[in-house]
Amino acid sequence: MRRRLAEGLAVLLSIASLGAGAASGPSSLEAAKVTHALVIETSGHKTRKTNSSKSKAYQVGTASWYGEFFQGKQTASGEPYDMRDFTAAHPSLPLGTFVKVTNLRNGKAVVVRINDRGPVVDGRIIDVSYNAACALGFKERGVQKVRVDLYQPTNLALLQPVANFH
Repeated sequence: MRRRLAEGLAVLLSIASLGAGAASGPSSLEAAKVTHALVIETSGHKTRKTNSSKSKAYQVGTASWYGEFFQGKQTASGEPYDMRDFTAAHPSLPLGTFVKVTNLRNGKAVVVRINDRGPVVDGRIIDVSYNAACALGFKERGVQKVRVDLYQPTNLALLQPVANFH
């Protein structure tokens, strides 16, 4: 597990160092390409890339959820964990990436934001928040086979914090 995490961090650091000399940050198109590459590079689980011109990477594997025990504790992104948010932990996707998680047993799907690292249990591909597990319908089961797809929000302005009004 530690080796896999170290390899993921090495990939992230390599990509970050490539762009360090640029005057401005990567365009949204470049960021999407990096995200695709990281999903495709994850190994040990079924990860597929279609051959269409709009190729999309996805993973199929076991998801779990985490809740009240972690409430308020700091996530890898630095923000406190909130079990009521639609967030998730993934071992290698960049923090801030949005993914659609689909429960393969009942077809329910939610979009979550990656804000933490995990899962810490081998054989699992993602840990979703308590609310996401409830919406996906597997809170009682604890674990569920899911499909994880990259998700590109159509309106990024809605995802930005709103200024305080006084």
